[in-house]
Amino acid sequence: MKIGLVNPGAMGATIGASLVRSGHEVLWVAADRSSATVERAEIAGLTAVEIMADLTAEVEGVVSVCPPHAAKEVAESVLATGFEGTYLDANAVAPATASDLCSLIGPGYVDGGIVGPPAIRAGTTRLYLSGTGAARVAGWFAEPVLGVGVVNDQPTAASALKMCYAAYSKGSSALLLAVRALAEAEGVSDALLEEWSISQPDLPRRVEGTARGTSGKAWRFVGEMEEIAATFAAQGLPGGFHQAAAEIYARMSGLKDVSGATLEDVLGALLAE
Repeated sequence: MKIGLVNPGAMGATIGASLVRSGHEVLWVAADRSSATVERAEIAGLTAVEIMADLTAEVEGVVSVCPPHAAKEVAESVLATGFEGTYLDANAVAPATASDLCSLIGPGYVDGGIVGPPAIRAGTTRLYLSGTGAARVAGWFAEPVLGVGVVNDQPTAASALKMCYAAYSKGSSALLLAVRALAEAEGVSDALLEEWSISQPDLPRRVEGTARGTSGKAWRFVGEMEEIAATFAAQGLPGGFHQAAAEIYARMSGLKDVSGATLEDVLGALLAE
């Protein structure tokens, strides 16, 4: 079948590549996209079209993989063309946001949540699905690199699972970087690192890796942390921790285009305010 992908970013391109390896033709809108995006799409084997209407006129399903703040805008741009097929929103959004998208899109909506890095190696990345059409969408994927699982038939369950997972994984990363910045500001970094080497021997290495691993994509995590905070608040739980995590990642956003950013670069960004 023909499936549309919006958009082939670092993660989305690998989801598109999984669909191509599963035997589908995957279309994407190339107009006004960067050369890096074009290159990712070509490597993934995607087929370029010029405008959204060209894409939706040919495809049976659309997959949306974008920063969470753009999820509704992307959905509206697809629906504006008259598209009435299956729509998989695989973005890191709160269940309440997923519910809004479900109401907007209608019966074709399928909820999705991605756990793990871009799907390049088998066993690292899983796409979770929920909703009445989840099993059908799971059938789109027939290759081993991307793991695909159905949570249940509830329309927001996959997003809820994603929020719970990222609340710890990305939330704890933000906390670790904030603690390291605090130690730097208080002049006790050497003492903290010495204590960590005794009682938490994995932390010195982990904080270095966290700084390198998150610096270039922290800008994308801001909206995700805000969605997680809203998820906590909707259940009567405190959302302040993840609001603070959003601020941590916002301060790191300027490192988006810094090649090989180090822990020192991250600490400088966090303490610059």
